[in-house]
Order: sequence, then C-alpha cells, then structure tokens
Amino acid sequence: MSAPLPARSAPQPIVLEGRYARLEPIGRQHAADIYAASVKEPERYRWLFSHAPQSVAEVESRIDEANAGPDRYVAVIDKATGRALGQQGWMRIFPEHASIEIGGVFWGPDMARTRIATEALFLFARHAFDDLGYRRFEWKCNNRNEGSKAAARRFGFQYEGLFRQDRIVKGENRDTAWFSIIDGEWPALRAEYE
Repeated sequence: MSAPLPARSAPQPIVLEGRYARLEPIGRQHAADIYAASVKEPERYRWLFSHAPQSVAEVESRIDEANAGPDRYVAVIDKATGRALGQQGWMRIFPEHASIEIGGVFWGPDMARTRIATEALFLFARHAFDDLGYRRFEWKCNNRNEGSKAAARRFGFQYEGLFRQDRIVKGENRDTAWFSIIDGEWPALRAEYE
C-alpha cells in the first residue's frame, strides 16, 4: 500500500460550471439575491451559526467577513435566472492531509431539494476529488438538524459519529454529527451523480 499523498492545493477562487448551477466566488454583488432568499424562509437559519440577516447591508458585511477569513465561500447561481439562490463554503481546508469540508451552507427555498442543490454539492465534490486530489470530503451539522443529516445521506456521505457538546450556538448546546465521503467511494458516487 502506497503512502497517502497531500492534495495539490487549497481551492482557488474560480468558477465551477454545471448544467443548472454555477459556483462563483461570493462577493457583494450577490448580497441582494442572498438577502431575498433569506427573507423568503428565515427559519432556514435555525441551524446555522448566524441568524437570518436583517438587511442587504448585513449580508454585504457577512460576505466581507467571510472573504477575509480562512474559508472560501461561493455563491450558487441558478443558470436559468442568473440569480444567486444560496451559498456554500470550503472549510477545514487541509491540503497537507487531503481533507476538506463543505460548510456554511445556506441553500435558499428556491434551491433546497432541487437539482441545483444536488449539482452544487456535486461540483464541490468533483473539484475536491478529481481536480485537487483530496481523499476526504466532510459534512457536519447540528445533530438535531434531521433535514441536514438526511441530505448528507442522500448525497452519499457516510455517518462517522457524534461530537458531543461540541459547540455552544445561539445559546444552545450543539452536538455535531460528522459525515464524510472518501476517495475510494467517490468513483461510484460520481457515476450516480452524472
């Protein structure tokens, strides 16, 4: 058995094109669309670290903060309309260990449970495994978030366990459920996605 190799690099700020979705580095130009998606269903923020934004200016500020940090966020664009329907980020980026996480996911109501969401996830996974050489792709969520856990399983992630009392979020305990796809599982999953 050969020694595992590090990934080629961290994800760079590039555009990933799909059939239905386009992922592009998030910027202030996406703020109005993200805000519009947020006010349609603010309860989608229930399990996120932040509350639903109260203004476009607040979304712009969050985008600025995200772009100044170590994570790399993208806007998810509906190619049919040109509107940003959500966002997602690369987090826990460890090229030296070839491990990376999809996180900070806000898929607005016009995107959730659609082929756009599926393709947004697929584009991230394909880029991580096929283009950058990662061996581990993670998904984490609040253990009480049954919708997120069901989505992880539907997308092909395997449940790995529970980090008890992992965080305090919005004044509540968060036990964090961990899921992953590893490189040996990816070829069969990629075929299913395609």
